Amino acid sequence: MKNLKTIAIALFVAVSTLATAQTKKVDASKSTVAWIGKKVTGQHNGTINLKDGALVFKKSKLKGGTFTVDMSSINTTDLTGEYKGKLDGHLKADDFFGTDKYPTSKLVFKKIADKGNGVYAVTADLTIKDITNPIKFDITVKGSTASTSLKIDRTKYGIKYGSGSFFDNLGDKTINDEFQLDVTLQF
Repeated sequence: MKNLKTIAIALFVAVSTLATAQTKKVDASKSTVAWIGKKVTGQHNGTINLKDGALVFKKSKLKGGTFTVDMSSINTTDLTGEYKGKLDGHLKADDFFGTDKYPTSKLVFKKIADKGNGVYAVTADLTIKDITNPIKFDITVKGSTASTSLKIDRTKYGIKYGSGSFFDNLGDKTINDEFQLDVTLQF
């Protein structure tokens, strides 16, 4: 009987914990993901669409998150015409993100530490081209908006094109290994 009472208490605590967690779906149409890729001679920037996502809160504190990005939506915004088409096509090709074979990328929060004032330190698993690596960044939550800026080392996901870390004598054709994402999520 004592074991039955212990099990009942444990179930009550587990159900209570789950009941207080709230998953808030991200509005992909109102959220933005902007990218910046730099090279020796300058940079390019653009956008990419969020396919879906959700943040998990417990008592108004961020406790989790999962996001899927539509890789085929890569869009260069600093070029027009022929050059825009060429760069968009190259970014979607196997040299970079191989969007025909890998149409989505995924980010899953694994650890979250509250830093105060709506800022959280996040450790997450990022999957690009079916390769998963941990990534760390801060995210700020205010009202129904969450925002972050993070840098991603593309070479950890098998994207080595134009990387000075893997190829010699690239000169002014060298592309930085890291690219930046500036993300604003509406939920």
